[in-house]
Amino acid sequence: MHNAFLAKAQEFRDSNTPYATAYIVRRKIPSSGKPGDKAIITRDGDIHGWIGGGCTRGIVLKEALAALQENKPRFVSISPEQKENSFGDTKIYKMTCQSGGEVEIYIEPVIPKPRIMIFGASHIAMALGKITKSMDYQLTAVMTDRDASLFPGADQIQQLDEVVPEEIPENTYIVVCTQGEQDLQAIHKAINANPRYLAFVSSRKKANSIYTDLRDLGINFSQLSKIKTPAGIDIGAKTPEEVAISILAEIIQDYRSEEPPVEAAQKETKIAMPEDFYINPVCQVPVQKSTAKHVLEYEGEKVYFCCDGCKVSFEKEPEKYMAEV
Repeated sequence: MHNAFLAKAQEFRDSNTPYATAYIVRRKIPSSGKPGDKAIITRDGDIHGWIGGGCTRGIVLKEALAALQENKPRFVSISPEQKENSFGDTKIYKMTCQSGGEVEIYIEPVIPKPRIMIFGASHIAMALGKITKSMDYQLTAVMTDRDASLFPGADQIQQLDEVVPEEIPENTYIVVCTQGEQDLQAIHKAINANPRYLAFVSSRKKANSIYTDLRDLGINFSQLSKIKTPAGIDIGAKTPEEVAISILAEIIQDYRSEEPPVEAAQKETKIAMPEDFYINPVCQVPVQKSTAKHVLEYEGEKVYFCCDGCKVSFEKEPEKYMAEV
């Protein structure tokens, strides 16, 4: 199992796919998971490995998706009895499964390094490409003419007309450094990709002119407001290399950003749940509909549960739980 776990982790690293790892660090019988059991969880809800079934599986999925969304690790404690959060940074769950047992799990997100996509072959673009590869980040260079010698070590080189915005991967940071060579076409493709970060190396005057043309092409103000111009952190940069450093510094700042502890603690994270999952109305734990064993129908709607305990609780007070959905 350990070798299969490592092989799956390597597979996701090679494909630049985000995932979370979950490790059982402590248990109290009769829980099915035991210390050392581990799993990999992806954003589509797939769980590779073993960390227990029933409530535990659903809770781990929920917290793994939250960890990926927030890019923060977490401890999770699952017990039949309501526990106090003595450490303040542990997610406490009361187990509703009638099987009993306790388990504590450590969940950690594994986010791929940034993928930098550079449009243009200007001096700033080439300088940014060199620094990007020195950071061991993924680099895609987009030019009007394909010339690999301008971006040594690039993972991918495309011509501008080959770029399909919908195919640009997530976690991509786009920098448009065309500087007079098909500026409008490049920024239009970049903005339609809806990237995590988009910077346009340009003066404000030129940018405003391009933005007017983009409005004529159907780009709205909300989309335009996401473009960072001037690009990079203001460090008084003069040379192409200094400008490139200021841009990469801004990208790193975004990539490594974390909310202040107080703000993060007060904020309720809305987790993007895969389509095949249903939030159990009793314990708020996700249940995979296609494999759920505990299902009943209420007022013409199927209701899915992670365990028999939740199903029994629901049957006693269905109106209460459905009112909270």
